[in-house]
Amino acid sequence: MSINFNSALGPAPQALELLGKRTAVLANNIANADTPNYKARELPFHALLNDAIGDKAQRTERMAITNAHHIEATATQSIDGDLQYRVPLMPALDGNTVDIHVEQAAFAENAVQFQASLRFLDGRFKSLISAIRGE
Repeated sequence: MSINFNSALGPAPQALELLGKRTAVLANNIANADTPNYKARELPFHALLNDAIGDKAQRTERMAITNAHHIEATATQSIDGDLQYRVPLMPALDGNTVDIHVEQAAFAENAVQFQASLRFLDGRFKSLISAIRGE
């Protein structure tokens, strides 16, 4: 009998991948906190995770093309297509929208979520090993 890892591991692998990408985005924001005209970016984690695991109840409907001159929206393979701009609470005079406290809090929250997903995945693997051994 074969093991289906997609059902055995749940959404944890997809969550880890997205959390890793979000870490890079948040680190980039923090690194550019003093760069003039830099616009803070955000990765919509929950929406992308719902798309990755195929949660149709949470998925938004695609826009219909009602005119021949409309451009069809296509799925992007890069992370840049999924990035959004963060709405600043108080933008700087130089045009920079990075709020270092918001970014650091988001980075810390992301790190906690990453660790939780890793521990969940570790527990799943230990359960599978125990089941294989018959313990």
